[in-house]
Amino acid sequence: MEKTVEEYIEYLESKGFTFGEDAIGFIFFGKHYTNASDFLVNMAIEMTLKAQKHFDGSFYVSLLEAMKHGNVKSRSQAESFAKERNLL
Repeated sequence: MEKTVEEYIEYLESKGFTFGEDAIGFIFFGKHYTNASDFLVNMAIEMTLKAQKHFDGSFYVSLLEAMKHGNVKSRSQAESFAKERNLL
């Protein structure tokens, strides 16, 4: 079962990533702005951290929009999507 966005953020924080209030705000702004699923939001967070090495709110929102528009539905699709765009 997929983690909720809240659970995923808690998981990442337990691994040493820190998210400020502004980052949390961007995450939920992007989720509501794009009407994305928790899965897609979590993938966008993960891809943002892998590509940028830290959380970049504007990169995340742009990536989430593009992934939503690209109809990404699975982890393998998300990874392919990021590789095709030279993000990873």
